[in-house]
Amino acid sequence: SDHSQRRRALGQVDLWRFRRQVNMADRRKLQSEIDRTMKKIDEGMDVFERIFQKVENAETKEHKEKYESDLKKEIKKLQRFRDQVKQWTASNDVKDKTVLLEYRKKIEIEMERFKVVEKETKTKAFSKEGLAAARLAKDPKEKAKDDAKEWIPNAMGAMKESDQ
Repeated sequence: SDHSQRRRALGQVDLWRFRRQVNMADRRKLQSEIDRTMKKIDEGMDVFERIFQKVENAETKEHKEKYESDLKKEIKKLQRFRDQVKQWTASNDVKDKTVLLEYRKKIEIEMERFKVVEKETKTKAFSKEGLAAARLAKDPKEKAKDDAKEWIPNAMGAMKESDQ
């Protein structure tokens, strides 16, 4: 009886050890999956930023639309990663959620930036908003010409005043 109790107790200890080892292995596997995903998110953020710059600097409407399409593909990937991060954040298997929450926030910021680009593109060129935006965001060369056109008469006026 004493012997069988001891064997049962040792069996429970072995079972407990086994479960702890399995649990630790699962945690390591989960952590490596999280690490891989965060690396992919970082890479995706870099790609997003490069494409975003191309959209901002696009010379033609066609280029802008093409880059915006690429940007949309990249934001979709980031959104899938965000969904995965949300699952992990909701899980009890992950103890420290601060890094996951930071990554989620980073993705959400890029989603907002994408919305702005998308809205700008959808604003028709000749709508009231489009015309107002065009006046505000003139081509730098056009703005320089306008500034020069304003400066010349002002300078001539100043010269006439100094002659008098």
